[in-house]
Amino acid sequence: MKRRLLAAVLILVLLGQFILTGCNGSQEDVYELSYSNFFPSTHLNSILAEKWIEEIQDRSEGRIKINYYPSGTLTAAAGVYDGVVQGISDIGMSCFSYTPGRFPVSELVDLPHGYVNGYVATMAANDYYNEFTPAELDDVKPLYFHAHGPGVIISKTKKISVLDDLKGLIIRATGIGANVVKALGAEGYGASQGETYELMARGIVDGSYTPREVLKGWNQAEVAKYVTNCYEVGNTTMMFVVFNQTKWNSLPGDLQDIISQVSEEWIEKHGMVWDYYDKAGIDYFLSLGGNREVIELTDEQVEIWRAAAVEPLIDKYITDKNALGLEAEDYEEYLLQRVSYWADNSPSLDESVAWVEDNLAEYLG
Repeated sequence: MKRRLLAAVLILVLLGQFILTGCNGSQEDVYELSYSNFFPSTHLNSILAEKWIEEIQDRSEGRIKINYYPSGTLTAAAGVYDGVVQGISDIGMSCFSYTPGRFPVSELVDLPHGYVNGYVATMAANDYYNEFTPAELDDVKPLYFHAHGPGVIISKTKKISVLDDLKGLIIRATGIGANVVKALGAEGYGASQGETYELMARGIVDGSYTPREVLKGWNQAEVAKYVTNCYEVGNTTMMFVVFNQTKWNSLPGDLQDIISQVSEEWIEKHGMVWDYYDKAGIDYFLSLGGNREVIELTDEQVEIWRAAAVEPLIDKYITDKNALGLEAEDYEEYLLQRVSYWADNSPSLDESVAWVEDNLAEYLG
């Protein structure tokens, strides 16, 4: 009798353990993921990626663990997207422009659209994707996007103040930026930001068409003497954070929700970081001395540059993409609306700088 009672108690104990742990075992599974990022580890967009990881790990109570690989150490900048598709990494951040022609709908965002800052470009880029959800991204799960402030031209030795000054120069640029550079009369040289410092230092390129943030974020102020502000023809670069589709589908719904929620919250954080970097980049550039100079185009030159490199490129985009069966006029109309909206609803530069200094002070250096 005692043996039967003991056996019954043991069965009840085991059954209780099964109910408490076995049935809920899926909730206690740990999902280990990898994240590849082309930004160097010290860049604030890389720091934000690390904080994104920490936030997701915290909110999931440890059920998600993400191993982080910055500086292109797992997949190079141009290979991040395919690396996610192929499962080399589960998550990746890089630029659409590093694979020209691969993302015909998304590339419109890179064209000059009067972006006043990176916050506006970032918010407009996310609205644009959400409105059209282009099929070109169907092989991944897009999480969010961000985009830098309007491009400028930095040069190593030549002062560029009129359009003719660009003739004969080799200017690093990628994607749409390369088309802008060509339209302005220079020769484009395709290379990632990680390569630009050495290219300029060695004199392989004369300069770069780029956001101001690289002056500090990528230390390019050290090899540049001039910065030509040309915001009216300034493009942006739409950057993605995407997730391997198969791995995403394997996650429980509550973990998917956590990742989506955190991603939504991170959009404007990147926008404010881009604004901070534009100011910090110029401040750092001028602090190095050595007769460094920031050049502002005259009103006459602004119109000359616009006529050369804005309207023709957008008209060509619409013609080419219409021929592919895309609704390019609708894309352009919507994007301009969102740029206008966010230009009226973005934080001031001082507000963006204050947010960065309050939340990322230990990383500013």
